[in-house]
Amino acid sequence: MVVGEVIQERELIIVGGGPGGYNAAIRAAQLGIEVTLIEKGDLGGICLSKGCIPSKLYAHTAEKLGDWKHMQQIGIEAAEPKFNMPQHNAYMKQTVSALQKGVEALCKANKIEVINGTASFMTGNRIGVESGDTFEMFKYEKAIVATGASASIPEEIDARFNHVYNAQEIYATEEVPEHLVIYGSDYIALEAATSFNAMGSKVTIVLDGGNEFGFDTEINKELTRVLKKSKIKVIKDTVIETVEESDDNVTLHLVKKDEKLTVEGSHLLVSTGFQPNTTELGLEALSMETDENGFLIVNEFSETTEKNIYAVGDVTIGPSLAVKAIKQGKVAAEHLAGKTPELNLRYIPTVVYTSTPIAHAGLTEAQAIEEGYQVITGQFSMAGNGFAGIAGKKEGLVKIIKDADTDLLLGVHMIGQGAVEMISSGVTALEMAARDEDLSYPFYPHPSFNEGWLEALESMTGEAIHIPPNKQQKKEAEPVG
Repeated sequence: MVVGEVIQERELIIVGGGPGGYNAAIRAAQLGIEVTLIEKGDLGGICLSKGCIPSKLYAHTAEKLGDWKHMQQIGIEAAEPKFNMPQHNAYMKQTVSALQKGVEALCKANKIEVINGTASFMTGNRIGVESGDTFEMFKYEKAIVATGASASIPEEIDARFNHVYNAQEIYATEEVPEHLVIYGSDYIALEAATSFNAMGSKVTIVLDGGNEFGFDTEINKELTRVLKKSKIKVIKDTVIETVEESDDNVTLHLVKKDEKLTVEGSHLLVSTGFQPNTTELGLEALSMETDENGFLIVNEFSETTEKNIYAVGDVTIGPSLAVKAIKQGKVAAEHLAGKTPELNLRYIPTVVYTSTPIAHAGLTEAQAIEEGYQVITGQFSMAGNGFAGIAGKKEGLVKIIKDADTDLLLGVHMIGQGAVEMISSGVTALEMAARDEDLSYPFYPHPSFNEGWLEALESMTGEAIHIPPNKQQKKEAEPVG
């Protein structure tokens, strides 16, 4: 190994080139800071190469396959579509490559020094970088850790099995599983379930956390109905005892109360959480505080407990979402540049690209009650929405939660077509401390999916036009809480 002779000095070193890292790098460069970005893989990170982008392409493909029956209904005649996995994966690789080159071009345009190698922290504000047979030493003024997290698999499951995939591997499969068993209940599990179901897989979901998916109660109910309609089987309230693999399948041995169950599939996806990528960073040489799972603890500016070191994205406490990493990266860059940015994860949106998309922000009804609010809710089924009827997308509902005492909006929840795009309006309203009238007063285009929100708001006072009177929240009804 060739070792550099001198310690090179840098103003800002960012370790990790995923969404958090490269957004931090570009924002810092915009603010006049000289940036060195160290990435051991491809720029864009797991999100671009194995997570966000591939999974959303699968969801997009599933949506197109699902549209075939509706196309026949509206008079578009065509043969039944056939799914070509090799062509699909070729397009996915092409798309990922183009986006990676785009990130590379942006870094170059912003004069960011990009080093391909494995970084490790040392005492004295130093970072060592190993790249092939070369080892270089750098001294930094400030640093940002953006190394992300890796999918974890419970000890009951042998990750070495050929037919077992984690959340960062499933979209590299070269075949459509005959029977995909999914152990998990998060957004990754749900997206994979509906995507592969549309491509022709038999799908069984084994919930890892009881009997719910973690959304608001009404969203959970509607999601359960949608999955059942799609013939996706959901097994609740079970515990895994063992998992076995043969040449052609994977077998899960489960316990449900006192009953033993066996589930057999051709492939198993495990999506039960992540572990931070910190083991190779040399953080033991520093004094960064972590939680019991090893995630780095940061303040509202993404500063760690180690002076001059920030951390952003999945390596920190909080939801494993690219939107969090992007915002944290920008905030960290602005703060170390001397600005006073603000960051509050309370209203971070969660989106799920299932066949019937899900999006929510703010509190669920149960959370609002637990926090002491007197709660009033409004709800509207998208089956009553005119544009949903035109598009053949009548599944889903909108639910809006407010405080009865102040009329402040507390949470917005939707399952249905357009949910992902519309949630931004809900986030804006929550951030601005809007009241229900701030959303009900403006005009809503007609016909549009957006009108579902207006109907949900008006249902709180029994004024929704497209809901029968006996199904609406009455003015005199008592709030919950």
